[in-house]
Amino acid sequence: MLDTHELSRRPGTMREISRVVQAPADLGASVIGIPEGSELLLGLRLEAVMEGVLVSGAVRGTATGECVRCLDPLEREVTVHVQELFVYPERAQAAEAAGDDDADDESVLTDDQADIEPAVRDSVVTALPFQPLCREDCPGLCSGCGARLADDPGHHHDVVDPRWAALKTMLEESSVSDETKES
Repeated sequence: MLDTHELSRRPGTMREISRVVQAPADLGASVIGIPEGSELLLGLRLEAVMEGVLVSGAVRGTATGECVRCLDPLEREVTVHVQELFVYPERAQAAEAAGDDDADDESVLTDDQADIEPAVRDSVVTALPFQPLCREDCPGLCSGCGARLADDPGHHHDVVDPRWAALKTMLEESSVSDETKES
């Protein structure tokens, strides 16, 4: 929560803050995210405007997870930009009374406090890679035995496709019957 009381509802007033906060729970996806309780560095500007308070700036943290191909652990620095308008409660009520469809999506100041967690969560989660990789050319794991292909680039298995197994059996039977006819 950010206290906006110092801005005194005077459009044009501004305050910059730099703060380290603890990351909330579930800040990411199942394969990568910023762990709960780790440090998030906030560098924000709070500006009073006619409608409310505009909060903008950067959020920086360290995401941890695993490569989706080889399952090795990985760590990524994440820096995202946040911009959110927090409207004054009376403006939100007026918009709702007027039937404004966007009124439900607006962030509202509560007792001159701006709850930036939802805006930070939206920015961070959408900035994280959907399928994180330890490196772009990660070969992954062998689908047959699970060996790391980066450790053994020539790794392979001689596997017969089961769809061709019946034909192979027929070919073997045919060659056996040809041999018996020749003898």
